[in-house]
Amino acid sequence: MAEGTVSVAEVEAAFQRFAVHGDTKATGKEMNGKNFVKLCKDCKVIDGKNVTSTDVDIVFSKVKAKTARVITFEQFKQAMAELAPKRFKGKGQEEALQLVYGLMAGKGPANVGVTKVAKAAAVDRLTDTSKYTGSHKERFDESGKGKGKEGREEIPDTSGYVGAYKGQGTFDEKVKEDE
Repeated sequence: MAEGTVSVAEVEAAFQRFAVHGDTKATGKEMNGKNFVKLCKDCKVIDGKNVTSTDVDIVFSKVKAKTARVITFEQFKQAMAELAPKRFKGKGQEEALQLVYGLMAGKGPANVGVTKVAKAAAVDRLTDTSKYTGSHKERFDESGKGKGKEGREEIPDTSGYVGAYKGQGTFDEKVKEDE
Protein backbone atom coordinates (compact mmCIF):
# COMPACT_ATOMS: atom_id res chain seq x y z
CA MET A 1 0.00 0.00 0.00
CA ALA A 2 1.20 3.47 -0.86
CA GLU A 3 1.69 6.30 1.63
CA GLY A 4 -1.62 8.04 2.44
CA THR A 5 -3.91 5.22 1.29
CA VAL A 6 -6.65 4.08 3.61
CA SER A 7 -7.67 0.43 3.90
CA VAL A 8 -11.22 -0.61 3.05
CA ALA A 9 -11.47 -2.15 6.54
CA GLU A 10 -11.01 1.29 8.17
CA VAL A 11 -13.70 2.79 5.94
CA GLU A 12 -16.00 -0.15 6.66
CA ALA A 13 -15.45 0.33 10.41
CA ALA A 14 -16.48 3.99 10.09
CA PHE A 15 -19.48 2.92 7.99
CA GLN A 16 -20.57 0.49 10.73
CA ARG A 17 -20.16 3.06 13.52
CA PHE A 18 -22.38 5.53 11.68
CA ALA A 19 -24.84 2.81 10.55
CA VAL A 20 -25.71 1.83 14.14
CA HIS A 21 -25.81 5.44 15.43
CA GLY A 22 -29.19 6.30 16.95
CA ASP A 23 -30.81 2.96 16.08
CA THR A 24 -30.92 0.21 18.70
CA LYS A 25 -32.03 -2.42 16.16
CA ALA A 26 -29.32 -1.64 13.55
CA THR A 27 -26.77 -4.35 12.74
CA GLY A 28 -24.17 -2.13 11.06
CA LYS A 29 -24.57 -3.84 7.69
CA GLU A 30 -26.96 -1.21 6.25
CA MET A 31 -27.16 2.58 6.65
CA ASN A 32 -30.21 4.82 6.38
CA GLY A 33 -30.24 8.22 4.67
CA LYS A 34 -30.13 10.23 7.88
CA ASN A 35 -26.99 8.47 9.10
CA PHE A 36 -25.43 8.75 5.63
CA VAL A 37 -25.86 12.55 5.75
CA LYS A 38 -24.49 12.57 9.33
CA LEU A 39 -21.42 10.62 8.21
CA CYS A 40 -20.86 13.08 5.36
CA LYS A 41 -21.23 16.08 7.70
CA ASP A 42 -19.12 14.72 10.57
CA CYS A 43 -16.34 13.53 8.27
CA LYS A 44 -16.31 16.85 6.37
CA VAL A 45 -17.33 15.31 3.02
CA ILE A 46 -19.98 18.04 2.92
CA ASP A 47 -18.04 21.27 2.63
CA GLY A 48 -20.92 23.63 1.82
CA LYS A 49 -19.44 24.74 -1.52
CA ASN A 50 -18.66 21.76 -3.75
CA VAL A 51 -20.73 19.17 -1.89
CA THR A 52 -23.95 20.11 -0.03
CA SER A 53 -26.42 18.00 1.93
CA THR A 54 -28.71 18.10 -1.13
CA ASP A 55 -25.97 16.52 -3.27
CA VAL A 56 -25.51 13.83 -0.62
CA ASP A 57 -29.28 13.11 -0.56
CA ILE A 58 -29.38 12.84 -4.36
CA VAL A 59 -26.42 10.44 -4.45
CA PHE A 60 -28.00 8.34 -1.68
CA SER A 61 -31.25 8.06 -3.68
CA LYS A 62 -29.27 7.16 -6.80
CA VAL A 63 -27.30 4.27 -5.28
CA LYS A 64 -30.01 2.66 -3.16
CA ALA A 65 -32.46 0.13 -4.57
CA LYS A 66 -35.76 1.61 -5.75
CA THR A 67 -37.91 0.43 -2.85
CA ALA A 68 -35.16 0.24 -0.22
CA ARG A 69 -34.63 2.84 2.48
CA VAL A 70 -31.08 1.76 3.32
CA ILE A 71 -27.80 1.16 1.51
CA THR A 72 -25.23 -1.61 1.92
CA PHE A 73 -21.47 -1.07 2.18
CA GLU A 74 -21.06 -1.83 -1.56
CA GLN A 75 -23.65 0.84 -2.43
CA PHE A 76 -21.91 3.15 0.04
CA LYS A 77 -18.63 2.72 -1.86
CA GLN A 78 -20.47 3.62 -5.11
CA ALA A 79 -21.87 6.75 -3.45
CA MET A 80 -18.42 7.79 -2.23
CA ALA A 81 -17.00 7.19 -5.72
CA GLU A 82 -19.63 9.61 -7.02
CA LEU A 83 -19.08 12.25 -4.32
CA ALA A 84 -15.25 12.15 -4.29
CA PRO A 85 -14.61 14.01 -7.61
CA LYS A 86 -17.14 16.68 -6.55
CA ARG A 87 -15.46 17.17 -3.18
CA PHE A 88 -11.88 17.24 -4.52
CA LYS A 89 -12.11 18.99 -7.88
CA GLY A 90 -9.08 18.65 -10.14
CA LYS A 91 -7.99 15.33 -8.65
CA GLY A 92 -8.21 11.95 -10.38
CA GLN A 93 -11.07 9.56 -9.51
CA GLU A 94 -8.85 7.18 -7.48
CA GLU A 95 -6.94 9.97 -5.74
CA ALA A 96 -10.16 11.81 -4.81
CA LEU A 97 -11.68 8.58 -3.50
CA GLN A 98 -8.61 7.94 -1.32
CA LEU A 99 -8.83 11.51 0.05
CA VAL A 100 -12.52 11.02 0.94
CA TYR A 101 -11.70 7.70 2.59
CA GLY A 102 -8.92 9.50 4.47
CA LEU A 103 -11.51 11.91 5.88
CA MET A 104 -13.54 8.97 7.20
CA ALA A 105 -10.80 6.75 8.64
CA GLY A 106 -11.08 6.32 12.39
CA LYS A 107 -14.08 8.64 12.71
CA GLY A 108 -17.29 8.01 14.59
CA PRO A 109 -20.54 9.92 15.06
CA ALA A 110 -20.08 13.15 17.00
CA ASN A 111 -22.52 13.94 19.79
CA VAL A 112 -20.84 17.05 21.18
CA GLY A 113 -22.34 20.32 20.03
CA VAL A 114 -25.23 18.66 18.21
CA THR A 115 -27.87 20.34 20.36
CA LYS A 116 -27.04 23.65 21.95
CA VAL A 117 -28.44 24.65 25.33
CA ALA A 118 -30.43 27.86 25.19
CA LYS A 119 -28.94 30.49 27.48
CA ALA A 120 -31.36 33.36 27.83
CA ALA A 121 -31.24 36.15 30.40
CA ALA A 122 -34.94 35.63 31.16
CA VAL A 123 -34.42 31.97 32.07
CA ASP A 124 -31.45 32.80 34.28
CA ARG A 125 -33.44 35.50 36.03
CA LEU A 126 -36.43 33.20 36.60
CA THR A 127 -34.35 30.34 37.98
CA ASP A 128 -32.12 32.41 40.29
CA THR A 129 -33.39 31.39 43.75
CA SER A 130 -31.60 34.27 45.49
CA LYS A 131 -34.11 36.69 43.94
CA TYR A 132 -37.18 34.81 45.17
CA THR A 133 -39.44 36.61 47.66
CA GLY A 134 -42.34 35.77 49.95
CA SER A 135 -43.27 32.16 50.59
CA HIS A 136 -41.11 30.92 47.71
CA LYS A 137 -37.95 32.21 49.40
CA GLU A 138 -38.52 29.81 52.33
CA ARG A 139 -38.33 26.75 50.05
CA PHE A 140 -34.60 27.14 49.22
CA ASP A 141 -31.44 27.32 51.33
CA GLU A 142 -28.62 29.87 50.82
CA SER A 143 -26.93 27.81 48.10
CA GLY A 144 -30.14 27.71 46.05
CA LYS A 145 -30.85 24.04 46.68
CA GLY A 146 -34.47 23.17 47.41
CA LYS A 147 -35.35 22.12 50.96
CA GLY A 148 -38.07 19.73 49.81
CA LYS A 149 -40.95 19.18 52.22
CA GLU A 150 -39.18 21.00 55.05
CA GLY A 151 -39.42 24.24 53.05
CA ARG A 152 -43.20 24.22 53.18
CA GLU A 153 -45.06 25.69 56.11
CA GLU A 154 -48.08 23.42 56.16
CA ILE A 155 -46.93 19.82 56.11
CA PRO A 156 -49.96 17.54 56.15
CA ASP A 157 -50.42 15.39 59.25
CA THR A 158 -50.51 11.78 58.12
CA SER A 159 -50.61 10.22 61.60
CA GLY A 160 -54.20 9.04 61.15
CA TYR A 161 -55.64 11.21 63.95
CA VAL A 162 -58.24 13.94 63.50
CA GLY A 163 -56.78 17.46 63.75
CA ALA A 164 -58.46 18.49 67.01
CA TYR A 165 -58.09 15.15 68.79
CA LYS A 166 -56.35 15.66 72.14
CA GLY A 167 -55.34 12.06 72.94
CA GLN A 168 -52.98 11.58 70.02
CA GLY A 169 -50.36 8.91 70.66
CA THR A 170 -52.20 7.34 73.63
CA PHE A 171 -53.77 4.35 71.83
CA ASP A 172 -51.11 1.84 72.91
CA GLU A 173 -51.49 2.86 76.56
CA LYS A 174 -55.29 2.39 76.44
CA VAL A 175 -54.95 -1.05 74.91
CA LYS A 176 -52.58 -2.14 77.71
CA GLU A 177 -55.00 -0.85 80.39
CA ASP A 178 -57.88 -2.93 79.02
CA GLU A 179 -55.96 -6.21 79.15
